[in-house]
Amino acid sequence: MIVRVLKAALVAGFLAACVAATLQTFLTSPLILQAETYEKVASPEAHGAGHGSLNSPHEHHASPGAGAEDAWEPSEGFSRAAFTALATLVSGVGYAAILAALIIAAGREIGLQTAVRWAIGGFLAVNLAPAVGLPPELPGMGGGHLAGRQIWWVCTVLGTGLGLYLITAVRHHAAVALGLLAIGLPHVIGAPHADAASSDVPAVLAAQFAARSLAVAFAFWATLGIGLGWYWTRQEDGTTSELLSQAARVTSRRKAV
Repeated sequence: MIVRVLKAALVAGFLAACVAATLQTFLTSPLILQAETYEKVASPEAHGAGHGSLNSPHEHHASPGAGAEDAWEPSEGFSRAAFTALATLVSGVGYAAILAALIIAAGREIGLQTAVRWAIGGFLAVNLAPAVGLPPELPGMGGGHLAGRQIWWVCTVLGTGLGLYLITAVRHHAAVALGLLAIGLPHVIGAPHADAASSDVPAVLAAQFAARSLAVAFAFWATLGIGLGWYWTRQEDGTTSELLSQAARVTSRRKAV
């Protein structure tokens, strides 16, 4: 079972990474490069944020006080695209493995429809719900303390995932109420933001990046679910065919004897 999960996760993660990396190249990467021009003008001695995965909305910020000589970043062009694609691939394989494990733990049979539904739930929990409080941000945009933002993001992901499960799987009145509470509580508490955030990045650029990032994330999760369900079913069909072939060979030998 573990080998089967790993195989399906590798295939689904690779397919999702190919789709996401392609969309990032044409939709979000040009906005990041454009925003970096504002960041370098505003603070020429402190820039160099990472541009990797789809995971959290605060990944494009440089560490406070980190100079260009202290922070390594991939060079423009192929190097940056390769590192972005690699980070997306690692994220895709990891998310696919977690998705398959959660479906199995919930007692569901992995199929195309089930995998896609759970993948959409993953998008809601990992990307859409956190974006309500912490939308994806470009380099040079002010933000709150990194540790606080990460803690809030993790709590929101876990709360939304738990809430979606209670609402869609348990469906008891108390479970639905508890699920709604788990989904809404992080937003009632509120995401941590800087006291006085200022940025030279145009608002329209930031809005475009947030919208496009969510669109790329949705395509990533949709492909992840389709790939996971398709390959899992394909493995099952292959196993069934092999068992039938073995049974046919045994039957023919018995008839020969």
